[in-house]
Amino acid sequence: MYKTFELDKKLIGPFKQIVTMRNMPLKGMLSDENLEIIVDGGILIEGEIIKEVASFNDLVKKHNDVSIDYLDDDLVAMPGFIDAHTHICFAGSRAKDFAARNSGKSYLEIAEEGGGIWDTVQKTRIADLEELLKLMILRLNLLAAIGVTTVEVKSGYGLSVENELKQLRTIKNANDKHQIDIISTCLAAHIVPKEFNNETEYLDVILNELVPTIQKEKLTKRFDVFIEKGAFSVSKAKDYIEKLQQKGFKITIHGDQFSRGGSQIAVEVGATSVDHLEVSGEKEIEKLSQSDTIPVVLPGASIGLGCNFAPARKLLDAGCSLVIASDWNPGSAPQGNLITQASILATFEKLSNAEVFAGITFRAAKALNLTDRGVLESGKLADIVAFPTNDFREILYHQGELKVNNVWKRGVKIK
Repeated sequence: MYKTFELDKKLIGPFKQIVTMRNMPLKGMLSDENLEIIVDGGILIEGEIIKEVASFNDLVKKHNDVSIDYLDDDLVAMPGFIDAHTHICFAGSRAKDFAARNSGKSYLEIAEEGGGIWDTVQKTRIADLEELLKLMILRLNLLAAIGVTTVEVKSGYGLSVENELKQLRTIKNANDKHQIDIISTCLAAHIVPKEFNNETEYLDVILNELVPTIQKEKLTKRFDVFIEKGAFSVSKAKDYIEKLQQKGFKITIHGDQFSRGGSQIAVEVGATSVDHLEVSGEKEIEKLSQSDTIPVVLPGASIGLGCNFAPARKLLDAGCSLVIASDWNPGSAPQGNLITQASILATFEKLSNAEVFAGITFRAAKALNLTDRGVLESGKLADIVAFPTNDFREILYHQGELKVNNVWKRGVKIK
């Protein structure tokens, strides 16, 4: 189904509460008192854009020439959720890895037995574009059903010019066919493929053979690199990033997941975001707080691997921004439910509702260099989700079990 959007003017409401996310800072801690809550509110939409958010009765009186979508149930509306870090373009399963990990085997042992990222690479390489697209659409349907209206999707399971292009083309095709918006990112620098002798040799192939086709076909504006022991070193990654920036690409970095160094490079090169941060310490947090690089924490990976959560509370208290994303992938984070993960993270890291909601709406938009969504206000995209409750606090309280029952994408109801 290709994206088509209505151009009519309509008023939706009344909502018991509208959590607008207006007039909130990009960085630092937030309390629930920072939230603007419009009681018995309405949202006026023209085409795919929000025109006004205010009292439903006031909007009815002010605009007597619009169609009205009356809501009979108790509903709380919020901006559509933005999942700013996923790997949902893949084939195969790593259930065997998960069972082995829970039985006490190490990552290295699992990899030596044929598991790990390379297992997914082999299965993704075998799958053709049609199969990858079918699998990705199924996952996008699940995301839409839980209120995600924008999602970032990485390559990184091809690890060759041919197969990275196959993934990026699949992601582009999925964006054309599915209602929710997809932001693509090239993660060809995920690990060094077995066909190459060293990271320098492989990074040169990405720059000299893969990047020109990406530019020609306009497959992505974003690149990612995994800076980690066993992946890419700090020095090699920095040189690679700077060359990509010279070509005009935006940069995000997998950093500080198991060892430190990635967040420092992210700050030095001015990366849009640095994602993971499970082992970031006081030094790393301070550097991030003094930069414009946005920390993206991935509780799904901590749940999947059984390791510590990223220091979300410390990041916010230090004055950083904070984005929460699912990291949905077949290995470390197979669950993919953003609200459940964010709710669990909030419990362990003592995050307010406002901090969680900001991390999956307007702050997440900023991590994707998007300025047209994440807030319910005039001029923004009419990406809206609604929960069957009369109190916004119920959403995180139920840890993912209170399901979204209405979703509007660019003003069109898709659920």
